[in-house]
Amino acid sequence: MTGTERTRAKRATIYDVARHAGVSHQTVSRYLRGYENIRPETRERVEAALGTLDYRANIPARNLRQGRTGAISLAVPSLNQPYFAELAQSVISAAREQGLTVFVETMENDRQRELEVLSRSRGNLVDGVLFAPTVVTAEELRQQEVTFPLVLLGDRIFHSDFDHVAMANAAGARAAVQHLISLGRSRIAAIGVEPPGSAGAAQLRRDGYRQALEEAGLPLDPALEREGGSWIKESGVRSAEALLASGVEFDAVFGFNDALALGALRALLRAGVRVPDDVAVVGFDDTEDGLFSTPSLTSISPGRDEIARLAVELLTRQFDGSPHEPAREVEASFSLSVRESTMGIAAA
Repeated sequence: MTGTERTRAKRATIYDVARHAGVSHQTVSRYLRGYENIRPETRERVEAALGTLDYRANIPARNLRQGRTGAISLAVPSLNQPYFAELAQSVISAAREQGLTVFVETMENDRQRELEVLSRSRGNLVDGVLFAPTVVTAEELRQQEVTFPLVLLGDRIFHSDFDHVAMANAAGARAAVQHLISLGRSRIAAIGVEPPGSAGAAQLRRDGYRQALEEAGLPLDPALEREGGSWIKESGVRSAEALLASGVEFDAVFGFNDALALGALRALLRAGVRVPDDVAVVGFDDTEDGLFSTPSLTSISPGRDEIARLAVELLTRQFDGSPHEPAREVEASFSLSVRESTMGIAAA
């Protein structure tokens, strides 16, 4: 290999890009780190240089210089629930685009495990944490001395000192019930409610359910509201069986998550109830399981990929040590995925 060939084979450095663009290497570094306060003409020159040269960021070296690990943690209640398993995959994809590795850990609705996630030692292992608590309260979070980047996920804690990404629980539930009402259903059961005073997604989805009924002028019947245990398929089966055994009249079921809805669907079909002819069923989360159930499950899609992307973006903004900004609360968009469990095979 000649000297010229060796030069061509050598991968370009940030200094090569700077020389080619006619800017400082600090400017190139700021561009690569996503800084927005770069003049448009300078940005164009850097982009052109990157396109011409064979430059690839040396992420491990950059992390070492910045005192970072290049990894983040995602702490979720459980991977047995399809929503959190699919959320983990979305977070991994979003983090990969930022050159980050994701460590996934489960807390199993255990207060001690959730508090351990907030311990100081966590900051030595990863650059930041995406935290989806189900037990720890806002007061307990305030009492912890969290010294590393943290973004909250889910609906347990609102209005904290930390960035927070949530789903549109109330609005999504309202849309699910409005869909059922638009099909002429008027006796809509809700599976997944929790005792009064509880916090989180269950209460918000119950609010949306009730709001849709009230807006349609339909009465609120306590006999149609059923607790859903731990929001797994078995709980959905038990709740639907209890509804059937009670003799209460109903022509639709809104499961507060897909697992509950799928469990209810199984119980209804086993009892000889036709879905959706006799009873229509809607879930929430739009997990992959619902695509392959028989009939396929109509469900609220809570914007899982958007939640992951927003969470990773909010987390990485905390990495550069910039002055603390007010905590941001962001709500992802949602959509209704209409399938056979409400529309029938032909229509869907």
